[in-house]
Amino acid sequence: MKAEDLLNKTPDELTSELVALKKEAFNLRFQRASGQLENTARVRQVRRDIARIMTFMNQMARAAS
Repeated sequence: MKAEDLLNKTPDELTSELVALKKEAFNLRFQRASGQLENTARVRQVRRDIARIMTFMNQMARAAS
């Protein structure tokens, strides 16, 4: 996910995307613990996407106040 993609989304869409990524991160942690994880790079990518969305949401909140 690129930062440019986040600019076009509403706060509700960002929140729903964040929830979906957190669920995926949870599932990836279980897959890694049980030895079923095939794409180990996806864990890092999901973590960074979560951080990117949270950063963007914080910037939007600061700009609004």
